[in-house]
Amino acid sequence: MEKKAKLLIIDDDPDFVEGIVAILEKADYAIDARYNPDDGFETLKRGSYDLLLLDVLMGRGAEGIMIARKIGNDEKLRDIPILIITGMREQIAFLFPGQPVHPSFVPTDELIEKPVEPDLLLEKVSTLLKTAKERKAQAEGQ
Repeated sequence: MEKKAKLLIIDDDPDFVEGIVAILEKADYAIDARYNPDDGFETLKRGSYDLLLLDVLMGRGAEGIMIARKIGNDEKLRDIPILIITGMREQIAFLFPGQPVHPSFVPTDELIEKPVEPDLLLEKVSTLLKTAKERKAQAEGQ
């Protein structure tokens, strides 16, 4: 039997997190959630996660971006896929409507906007996990 994929959500909105957790648990994922960027990053460093779901605007500003950058610079964490979930895509300067996040600005694998459609969330999570698993298998095979 294959183990459940383990996901970490870092988002400062408890109501949003509760809804996302319900959707993902129903799809049989193991979920941990942290409600501030510092706790979230420490949890990520201590744990073993298959995917990170990350809010952009938390705490003093765009702290989700800082977490994504820290992950990209950390050898042990940089292979964890990141799904950015934000309600502010059109209101922050580094995300432009209809355009993907510039890859050199922030390491991210995918971005979706709040409110999140459950089917779209599950599709993105499944795709990111599958892609990460394929990359890992290729790296181990070389």
